[in-house]
Amino acid sequence: MKMKAVTLAAVLMLAPFAMRGQSTTTPPPSTAPPAVTPAPAAPITGRSIHERKERQQARIAQGIKNGSLSPAETARLEHQEAGINQEERGDRAQNNGKLTGADKRLINKQQNQESRRIHREKHDGPAR
Repeated sequence: MKMKAVTLAAVLMLAPFAMRGQSTTTPPPSTAPPAVTPAPAAPITGRSIHERKERQQARIAQGIKNGSLSPAETARLEHQEAGINQEERGDRAQNNGKLTGADKRLINKQQNQESRRIHREKHDGPAR
């Protein structure tokens, strides 16, 4: 209760200063052409690393279930996934649980390669 009173008092003391900075008049219209703003940078990934991991694991599981992946192909794909996961854990350990932009780009690139591998292995036909 005391904390609420202190917070309320602080807000009431600062309110006049906050209102002073606001203006009710609008500036005159500008005759200069509108400034061109650069397009926002594209996000590094559309999905999070974790979501992609789960999606790729589901694709491998579906390949096992429908028979489009042999045991050897599954083992190779799982081995690659494990390597990416281990690298991600190592990167996070170096940066206090965070990934740098460069780490994210590298993992995204590796996940793209793995995604292509999964597709190739699932669609390579009976001659494996």
